[in-house]
Amino acid sequence: MQEKLAKNKKAPARHKAEDDYLLTTKLFCGYCGAYLCGESGTSRTGKVHHYYKCVSVKKKRTECHKRPVRKEWIEDLVVGETMKMVMDDKAIEAIVSMLMDLQDRDNVNVPLYEQQLREADTAISNLLNAIQQGILTRSTKERLEELENRRDELENRLACEKLAKHKVSAEFMTFWLHRFRKLDVRQQSHRKMLIDTFINAIFLYDDKMVITFNYKEGTKTITFAELQEAISNKNGSDLDCLVAPFHNINISLTVITYIS
Repeated sequence: MQEKLAKNKKAPARHKAEDDYLLTTKLFCGYCGAYLCGESGTSRTGKVHHYYKCVSVKKKRTECHKRPVRKEWIEDLVVGETMKMVMDDKAIEAIVSMLMDLQDRDNVNVPLYEQQLREADTAISNLLNAIQQGILTRSTKERLEELENRRDELENRLACEKLAKHKVSAEFMTFWLHRFRKLDVRQQSHRKMLIDTFINAIFLYDDKMVITFNYKEGTKTITFAELQEAISNKNGSDLDCLVAPFHNINISLTVITYIS
């Protein structure tokens, strides 16, 4: 047993940490939708090469024929495209604009309470006008007290909602995004930070890749079916540029890069 443990200790690690493969859980096959997993192989010269390979091809699940891609090449390409987006002032402006809009739309309670508060104020104003005209009954007084209590309740709810979800300014969002421009993409930790923050999913073909970016923490990963639907709905638009958000899914923008 001691000899076995000593041998294992000296042997190369059998399972590289997921951090070594930066695109683990984010890189998918554009043809079958399966994950591309990291693997390594040794050439005749003894040099170790690292790849991403389609799981369907590896396990022969389907008739997928996606070729493996070199780890360094695809990671450099994804990091480079992400940094292009981060360094593009127009892209940052578009992202901040979408974030501000999403921030306003995320909380559905605020506009609802504001509408109900306006309705309560209108009803109170109508009752007060009726009282001034001499229409005062027990039911009128009870209705007025009920509406005033309702108004107080709505004002409290509205205040709590606004306090619970502090609105971030466009200036702060821009400042936060600009911080990523200072990353040194030669450092593994900086590359990982960039990918973990921005990349939602990458669908890789032999001639192109589709990169979808997150717009907030906790965004769900786009599915293969959603990707196919979104691409088919573009109706021949220019796929080389930043395009509009996918409908009905939590993706802010998409980049499609053609591989030469």
